[in-house]
Formats: sequence, C-alpha cells, structure tokens
Amino acid sequence: MPSAARSFTPLFVAGLVSRGVQFAPITLHTGVASAEVHEPPDGRVIAVGTAAVRAVESATGPDGVRAASGWTDLVVTPERGVRVVDGLLIGLHEPEASHLLMLEAIAGRQAISGGYGKALRHGYLWHEFGDTHLVMP
Repeated sequence: MPSAARSFTPLFVAGLVSRGVQFAPITLHTGVASAEVHEPPDGRVIAVGTAAVRAVESATGPDGVRAASGWTDLVVTPERGVRVVDGLLIGLHEPEASHLLMLEAIAGRQAISGGYGKALRHGYLWHEFGDTHLVMP
C-alpha cells in the first residue's frame, strides 16, 4: 500500500467527495484514467504519493494526459518540472531523500526547505509513519 494514502479511510474519502472533491483512480501497472484528449482538466490535479506523480506525468503528452501502459523511468526534478500535477499529498521523507527533488519541482526549493526545517523543529515523523502534508506551488 502506498504510504501517502494511508490516511484515506472510507470515511475520509466520503467527506471529501461530499465537499466536491473528485477522485481519478489510476492503476500504476496498467494505465491512467483521464479526461478525453480535447477536454481541459476540470481543476487542480493533486497526486497522492510520488508514484502517482510519476505515473500521471509519464502519461502526459503534448495533448494532455492520455491512457497509457508500460514502465516508466521518469525522474521528476526541478529542471524537468511537472506538466499536469498541481500538488502532492505525501508523507515526510528524510531530508536527504531524492524525493525532495520532485517536491521542489512542484513547490520550489525555498518552500520545501522552509517546510522541512519547520517539520524538523517540531518533531514531525518521517516516511511510512510520518505526517502527511500537502505540497503546492
């Protein structure tokens, strides 16, 4: 189970849906659910976990997100940037983790450095048993 989604209990998801949040399920090993090619996204795309970011960004072409299958070797970095993902729900990773490059690609180095500094000062927990947080530009 992806650790970033641990807090998504049925009750939590039902509460989000009742407030108008839409979910677009993906199956990482087979493809991505997406809008039709000619349709712009309805709103912000918030990925849950780094694997979801890599899957959605890997399925993004010049015409937007499309159904895709296969393996990805995509590494999301500040230099590469993101094309579709607007935000990320993620657990805290160790300050030296390569995941931080992806977070910097989404929110910028300054925001991530500041957020991680505050998390360290306040004793937040790391990784699978850490605190879930929302990363946005």
